[in-house]
Amino acid sequence: MNGEIIAVGTELLLGNIVNTNAQFLSEELSNIGINVYYQTVVGDNKERLEEVIKCALSRADLLILTGGLGPTDDDLTKETVASLLGLDMYLHKESQELIEKYLNKKISQSNLKQAYIPKGAIILKNDNGTAPGIIIENGEKIIVLLPGPPKEMAPMFSQKVKPYLEKKSPYVMRSKILRLFGIGESSIGDKIKDLMQNDNPTVAPYAKDNETILRVTARAASKEEADNLNSKMIKEIDKRLGEFIYSHDDTALNIVCARKLIEKNITIAAAESCTAGLFAATLAETPGISSVLFESVVTYANEAKEKYLGVKHETLEKFGAVSEETAREMADGIRERSKADIGISITGLAGPDGGTEKKPVGLVYIGIATEDGTKTYELKLIGRDRNKIRHAAVMNALSIVYKSLE
Repeated sequence: MNGEIIAVGTELLLGNIVNTNAQFLSEELSNIGINVYYQTVVGDNKERLEEVIKCALSRADLLILTGGLGPTDDDLTKETVASLLGLDMYLHKESQELIEKYLNKKISQSNLKQAYIPKGAIILKNDNGTAPGIIIENGEKIIVLLPGPPKEMAPMFSQKVKPYLEKKSPYVMRSKILRLFGIGESSIGDKIKDLMQNDNPTVAPYAKDNETILRVTARAASKEEADNLNSKMIKEIDKRLGEFIYSHDDTALNIVCARKLIEKNITIAAAESCTAGLFAATLAETPGISSVLFESVVTYANEAKEKYLGVKHETLEKFGAVSEETAREMADGIRERSKADIGISITGLAGPDGGTEKKPVGLVYIGIATEDGTKTYELKLIGRDRNKIRHAAVMNALSIVYKSLE
């Protein structure tokens, strides 16, 4: 079955709100074996909406429209679909009563508009708002109308539309998300080019800030069969890219790293300069981290590095704050001060100003001190965006800690 998503609302075209509904629906439809080849955004205009629906009906078996089910005159979705299909509208008393109950008052004529339904439609109760959803079966085509607000749309789809569609689909699609760090999309393509040409399961890379995601998707008659196909493909991917894969279940690096620290009961403390506590803050997103995260010291000034971490004045004078030597002494200092198992340090030039030919913006040093000794890493991060450099530095530090735990 091929599906198409149509988001209705002038506010989407103007950029006043982000169309998160399409992202949610695309992923959900993919998971139940429905292909989505087109997404359209159209304003609150009857003629243009009709044109978009006619086009979608010519190439898709399933249309899902979001938005335009409200009480105002520019909410035209339901009326336009009914007119296009030649369906009369009628007042659905139960919907009227539910709207009155939700609003806790006798509804106005404008709200009453939401209780009018095309004849023959399946009505979807809205537990989070006033606009009921609608499913219209028109020959071999299915048209689903959902409210626009995500807090209404998502639960209505998950609880009512998805079970309906699952019964219509002859197969299921199951996806697994692998997260990789330390390798770019092009290099991944070089290593698994043949796997990316596979038809079932499919393998697709997606570049994100500071990492790459691999989506492995199998189509089969059952979830078990699809999962088995995915497992075989992932085994082959692990052989080729295993050193870069840190998650097989779409879990972010900071959470994976934090969970590993907790699981192994390995304590950590951080000394941060350019990242100003961001490393510790990302670890702290995981519940239970207080059992292993001892402390984080933000030492921007050289005097602070000397005072709180014991970095030698001569080291700072000779090599500078952004140097391998300073990163090493920062990591040693925080480990000794905190008595943690791991001391991690980050010092660098986040920009956008400053930097020299020898020490450009994006130069970052990371130190890690453990019972086995202290290592340092030099990073040359691209660009002059301050926040991007800081986040990239944190991701690299997390990766270094994670690999040390492995």
